[in-house]
Amino acid sequence: MERSDRQPLVRSPSSSYRTFPESTARRLDKEYLRSLHNKRLYLAVFAAVLGNFSFGFALVYPSPVIPALEAHPSPALRLDQHTAPWFGSVFTLGAAAGGLSTMLLNDCLGRKLSIMFSALPSALGYALLAGAQGLWMLLLGRVLTGYAGGVTSASIPVYISEISHPGVRGMLGACPQIMAVLGSLVLYALGLLLDWRWLAVAGEAPVLAMVLLLCFMPNSPRFLLSQGKEEEALGSLCWLRGEDTDYAREYEQIKDSVRKQSRRVSCAELKDPFLYKPILIAGVMRFLQQLSGVTCILVYLQPIFKKTSVILKPEYDAALVGLVRLSAVAIAAVSMDKAGRKILLFVSAGVMLVSNLTMGLYIHFMPASHNGTVANTTLVSSANLPAEPTNYITLIPLLATMLFIMGYAMGWGPITWLLMSEILPLKARGVASGLCVVVSWLTAFTLTQFFLPVVNAFGLEVPFLFFAVISTGNILFTGCCVPETKGRSLEQIEAFFRTGRRSFLR
Repeated sequence: MERSDRQPLVRSPSSSYRTFPESTARRLDKEYLRSLHNKRLYLAVFAAVLGNFSFGFALVYPSPVIPALEAHPSPALRLDQHTAPWFGSVFTLGAAAGGLSTMLLNDCLGRKLSIMFSALPSALGYALLAGAQGLWMLLLGRVLTGYAGGVTSASIPVYISEISHPGVRGMLGACPQIMAVLGSLVLYALGLLLDWRWLAVAGEAPVLAMVLLLCFMPNSPRFLLSQGKEEEALGSLCWLRGEDTDYAREYEQIKDSVRKQSRRVSCAELKDPFLYKPILIAGVMRFLQQLSGVTCILVYLQPIFKKTSVILKPEYDAALVGLVRLSAVAIAAVSMDKAGRKILLFVSAGVMLVSNLTMGLYIHFMPASHNGTVANTTLVSSANLPAEPTNYITLIPLLATMLFIMGYAMGWGPITWLLMSEILPLKARGVASGLCVVVSWLTAFTLTQFFLPVVNAFGLEVPFLFFAVISTGNILFTGCCVPETKGRSLEQIEAFFRTGRRSFLR
């Protein structure tokens, strides 16, 4: 099928889309991509993904803080085996609420203003954590930073996908995950140097930088066109692509696509496969992503390493895992537009399967003196016990965790967010992206809340073996349901779901 992402589409009686002859269209596409100036586009993406940096920072905040608060001299701030799970998991409830509100914010305020709006609850949440005098302030601070994270996680991928072009959309689509990973790594590193209150103060810096930079960035051309602001949309695309490029052809093609989807989604339309299929695929991917256990592992990383008596100190282990995660997601960003989305998803799920099986079997078969299991000792309380490394076999949990994080960061981390923003139809993108985030964080809350009780009741190996089963399901779902979107415009992807013709994705 001929390429259709650079000219206004003309619908023929046979419901096919035709523009130039295929060879001419490909030549024009390549010439256009070579002519683009991406410096401003990269700047706009950087400004937006600072929100993901703050999100990654806040997500793993409990990892170094839980051990410190368990030993806090003040009873009002001291955590125990009942309050520590809430401190770790309540963030995800806030994130679910943020995703829910973004269903309206994305379409009312726009993608850029929604991201900027998230700075308010984020700054307030960090302030509460920094000045906490009681448990309620700690929990409320976690809820507010989680709410901000839910807003950004639903808005930033959509904003990036709508301002990018097919030549770099895969790479830029991985940037939110890269920045979230970088935020987590910075938190682990600062946790070696700063008190838990000063960690919260440090979290304010990226929030302020994000707001200041976004003030000078354009809104999404697709969103502006959906609001009838044609001149502003043209100016936005001109700023993003460069004045001396043939951006007018891309503008007309985007305009034609928006015009066909100008109405709001009705309940009756949700029966249309064009709408429910991509929404269902995106939602299930977010569900499976969280069921793989990544949030539990990141939130309770240091207590897990204490429990398994890794030979290195847990705080150094956590920083090392963060560094591996950053390297893996950077590799994914570089290879996503070359290797494709599906092959990375297969590799990612396979690596997670092997690592979770390794971790589960190691904990199950190793003697208690090696894996740190002590009768009547919970995972949380074991974080206070001194590590007693015996030999180098205790490196297995660290290596397995690093392998899991590497696998996740290569595929099911960044690509799930990218595909969500790519395959959702424009007319439902704001609402559907919020819905996917709600599904994601409600799943994360359930797992994070029940992770510690399950470990205390049945052992640490049980959740890891469960995560291995889910990784198998990830492989099957990728093969059966996920389309390959590498190098395709958003309009071509929508045409595939509208007609069911795979020629649009070839």
